[in-house]
Amino acid sequence: MNTEALGLDSRAVHAGRADLTGLGVHVPPIDLSSTYPLPDVEAGGEAYEQMASGQARGEGQTPVYQRLWSPTVARFEEALAALEGAEAGVAFASGMAALSATLLACVSAGAPHVVAVRPLYGGSDHLLATGLLGTRVTWADADHVADAIEEDTGLVVVETPANPTLDLVDLRALCEQAGDVPVLVDNTFATPVLQRPLEHGASLVLHSVTKFLAGHGDVLGGVVATSAAWAGRIRPVRAVTGAIMHPLSGYLAHRGLQTLPVRVRAQQEGAQVVAGWLTAHTDVARVYYPGTEGADPAGLVGTQMTGPGAVLAFDLGSYDRARRVAEGVRMITHAVSLGGVDSLVQHPAALTHRPVAEEARPGAGILRLSVGLEAPEDIVADLERALQA
Repeated sequence: MNTEALGLDSRAVHAGRADLTGLGVHVPPIDLSSTYPLPDVEAGGEAYEQMASGQARGEGQTPVYQRLWSPTVARFEEALAALEGAEAGVAFASGMAALSATLLACVSAGAPHVVAVRPLYGGSDHLLATGLLGTRVTWADADHVADAIEEDTGLVVVETPANPTLDLVDLRALCEQAGDVPVLVDNTFATPVLQRPLEHGASLVLHSVTKFLAGHGDVLGGVVATSAAWAGRIRPVRAVTGAIMHPLSGYLAHRGLQTLPVRVRAQQEGAQVVAGWLTAHTDVARVYYPGTEGADPAGLVGTQMTGPGAVLAFDLGSYDRARRVAEGVRMITHAVSLGGVDSLVQHPAALTHRPVAEEARPGAGILRLSVGLEAPEDIVADLERALQA
């Protein structure tokens, strides 16, 4: 079946499953093989060279070795690429491994300079700030990216909605500023259900698969959706560093895509209720959520995004109040991560954004809340109980 003509919800169900009828199965099989029989020495050597150099596995070709290629992971890559409108997907053992491979590809091409727009996920910020992989970074406001580009700039990195304060960036305007420099967009918070950055000029889309895509808190993974040419640049890095996603994670992530549109929209509905309640609460200093009044002056929700999403943040005015609320919830889980079926709350400045430079770190009174599939009134009741305590 050609899934390109299908709507996004139907693609989420059927993409990456074209070979199942021929295999005589209804559910994608999990191939856990670490190595594969070689038809002969020459064919095995050619397949090894082809995949190690970044090309996709040929039809009927031996995968050789799981570090080079996994049929199970490849199904997930194909499905995610279909949802993002990309030519290819390349899946990794984590979101940070995906970002690292992209940065290393730029360094190896002689373009180690990165322009980055804050806020970013704390791990991404830390990796860029330390220059650990041989990159150097210039931090820029979204409106001044063009001024920060240098002769050896290989990438512009942006996250929208941004972690943890849900800042929105006009991707079309930013990509125009970047010119010929590729733009990488972390689309973890929005998912392809609410936003598809390639349609607005981006070159690469990054996801922490751990979050909404897999959606059940039992997968660690990352993926980059991009052009065939860019996929050919980052696959060799994945191969030599051994950063490919595990087949079981690939299977679970692929399964997660089937319900992704339903989950994201339902969680978004809950988040809108919770954000409205927090906005009206006298003990909350500020709510960060694109769906609240005044939070989206550029009108990106409804144009660039189809909805405000299921993650929000709120400021309680002090570290002590934020700590007590995070530690005081009962149904909501106090834990890092987001995008799962259950609601999670965490203190970014003390945890995920702890390594970020002080001037760019979230405020000490801010908590980030990922709204799950629980009844919104139960989430609100849990927060009210913690606030009263």
